[in-house]
Amino acid sequence: MSVQVVAAKMAEVELKDVPNKELSAVSPVAPKSDEKGLSNTDLNASATSPTVEPAVKGDPSPLSSAPNTAKIPQASAMKRPDPQQNGGEAFVNRDGTVAEAPRMKKIQFADQKQEFNKRPTKIGRRSLSRSISQSSTDSYSSAASYTDSSDDETSPRDKQQKNSKGNGDFCIKNIKQADFGRREIEIAEQEMPALMALRKRAQGEKPLAGAKVVGCTHITAQTAVLMETLSALGAQCRWAACNIYSTQNEVAAALAEGGFSVFAWKGESEDDFWWCIDRCVNLEGWQPNMILDDGGDLTHWIYKKYPNMFKKIKGIVEESVTGVHRLYQLSKAGKLCVPAMNVNDSVTKQKFDNLYCCRESILDGLKRTTDVMFGGKQVVVCGYGEVGKGCCAALKAMGSIVYVTEIDPICALQACMDGFRLVKLNEVIRQVDIVITCTGNKNVVVRENLDRMKNGCIVCNMGHSNTEIDVASLRTPELTWERVRSQVDHVIWPDGKRIVLLAEGRLLNLSCSTVPTFVLSITATTQALALIELYNAPEGRYKQDVYLLPKKMDEYVASLHLPTFDAHLTELTDEQAKYLGLNKNGPFKPNYYRY
Repeated sequence: MSVQVVAAKMAEVELKDVPNKELSAVSPVAPKSDEKGLSNTDLNASATSPTVEPAVKGDPSPLSSAPNTAKIPQASAMKRPDPQQNGGEAFVNRDGTVAEAPRMKKIQFADQKQEFNKRPTKIGRRSLSRSISQSSTDSYSSAASYTDSSDDETSPRDKQQKNSKGNGDFCIKNIKQADFGRREIEIAEQEMPALMALRKRAQGEKPLAGAKVVGCTHITAQTAVLMETLSALGAQCRWAACNIYSTQNEVAAALAEGGFSVFAWKGESEDDFWWCIDRCVNLEGWQPNMILDDGGDLTHWIYKKYPNMFKKIKGIVEESVTGVHRLYQLSKAGKLCVPAMNVNDSVTKQKFDNLYCCRESILDGLKRTTDVMFGGKQVVVCGYGEVGKGCCAALKAMGSIVYVTEIDPICALQACMDGFRLVKLNEVIRQVDIVITCTGNKNVVVRENLDRMKNGCIVCNMGHSNTEIDVASLRTPELTWERVRSQVDHVIWPDGKRIVLLAEGRLLNLSCSTVPTFVLSITATTQALALIELYNAPEGRYKQDVYLLPKKMDEYVASLHLPTFDAHLTELTDEQAKYLGLNKNGPFKPNYYRY
């Protein structure tokens, strides 16, 4: 009789000689390889695929494993132990006769008892940027880094790492992750058509030959495509992270393996952050001549600590509200001794990255960290600039009740015309479920607001800087911090009320999730063109001031992305161009035009 027929007739398949505890589900933490050299992949295979030992030698019949279900009495027959079968079983038919049950085969899991009871003794942790309660630990985010747990507790500053070429001028989490990072970069390249086109068109000309670019931005797969493009155009690059949580460790490893000097890892402390910037800048015999900054920290560090180096910089490219604000302050005080390009206020950055990127990434960041349901939730968004507009549009589309706070009457009127209720924060702070800041300012949400929030209120920031939420005021003895998961903390008041603080008040989307690559292609291409423009500009074109990207360049960036949508631009006739007073090839709008 075939094994399949036996399995169909029998009420169950019993797993003999295997204790129940050994059949428990496999731990989500993958066991290490055993002494026999069994790999993790092999272990998983052996743990899930039972091997069959026939009761009678020479029986080649395969045996399909069946669930270990409870014993169910059958309507046609009952089972009883048969002492003549050495503990086997027999069927008692309705007429009272006893029929021998077919002999069952044993199922064994290879090395099951040994392997299932083994557990890793060390689970990787990332250091926290600020002290929290001793019981709070950090776990890996859903946007996983491919981390070797054997060295996670060691600070990258204490490790000596070299890439396959013997170069060790970098400081990252784990160089072994380089292959994973390379795959991430290859995926990003597919969604960054303008940068790839720019790399292809200008690679022969090398417009950045001789440029020594020091950068401080989010180190992600998209930034890696930008860095490799700058290198292909002739630049030398050294890079640090502008945010202690946004670095993708595997991407940093791929860049280091590719020969880039990268100093960054996810979960840096404040001290690590400034140490990485200094290592990036302070290399004997290497004088940077271009700065690519996001937030102004790198510019500020060089200006304060290396003034002579700062004076030799040919140009600065800044992409954030916070960094641009700092540049304008320096310029107003007469302390800006180099020309700077304000990328943040370029059309391609404001109208695409700030608006469309945040419209998608705000939901992604909140979902990954809190699993919150948006429908019917009351949300207050502080600031109705391009970032605020994107956040409000996304939340409204998901069914949330959205309030807006704003200081600018023009932006405030836009919010009203878009159907949002304009309020002061203290008017709604007791009733809202989510508070989102996106102003670029400081102390937008202060301790008084935090004290009045309802239990379970989610608090997060979509602006670049971590100054918008007064997180420092929450680090007091009467409040308890409880780490829930990566980038998610409960701050608990003495009466038991708690708020959910995301990313310790830092940028939500890049700290807790990812952002759409295509939109970042627009910003990265704008940054690359700004660097090329400042580096190659003739003497005297740009003075020691802050400039906007030329309109023609904005239009060029946009045109590079249109083929992705199979879009076809209409061309002006000579008569139409003459009537409008325009060049047929642009620019098509004056600098004062508001898109």
